[in-house]
Amino acid sequence: MRHFCRLLGQASPGARVFERDGVVAGIVPACPERAVINSVHYEESGALAEAYDEIAAAYSGIRANWTVWVHPGDREAAALLERRGHVLDAEPAAMGRYLDSIERPPDDALSDWTAAGRIADVGPINDRSYGFGTDSFARALAGFPEDRGQVYTASEAGEPVACLMIVDHEGNADVEWVAVVPEARGKGLAGKLLAHALADVAERGVETTTLVATKLGRPVYERLGYQPLGNLQMWERVG
Repeated sequence: MRHFCRLLGQASPGARVFERDGVVAGIVPACPERAVINSVHYEESGALAEAYDEIAAAYSGIRANWTVWVHPGDREAAALLERRGHVLDAEPAAMGRYLDSIERPPDDALSDWTAAGRIADVGPINDRSYGFGTDSFARALAGFPEDRGQVYTASEAGEPVACLMIVDHEGNADVEWVAVVPEARGKGLAGKLLAHALADVAERGVETTTLVATKLGRPVYERLGYQPLGNLQMWERVG
């Protein structure tokens, strides 16, 4: 997640990465309303406490909503953030699996999909999927480095309706930006697309995969063999 945060910190106009020992934050002025984009990741709670004032100043400079991802069971970090005015927004599940027994879907499982999707499609699909009524994610990904993530999309009538991104880092395949537009749900598109992606990942020798699951997505990932690694906490502060 720290690696992906660094990528978001160079993916849109004015974005930058704030980094201190053990702490990394993506500062994304193009998308100040989305705390999930303006996010902070740390290794130890002490490092977070030491850097907190600088982080808060960086986000207040762009008046952004921002969140700190807290490790499962880290009460010290949670208490620090609550004292500083953060509110617990969500507790998504971290999940992972080994890639030693991946089965690719049958050829006819998806009629129109590609492993060479466009990053330009990822933001709009996520915007439509989450229903915020904005182009937040499209703005945040406007300049995402093309060579740092592999995009998979599934289409209907020639239009991309489902997507995900695979980001390889240190022998692990991180799954990001999984989304299906509302009118295309209920057809298993996300699961089939991810199964193809994992088969590709396994074929190139990557041994593990991880992701963060919403309640909607968790059953899809469990069917693909992902196991829970603990619930993360998202502590949000409104800019």
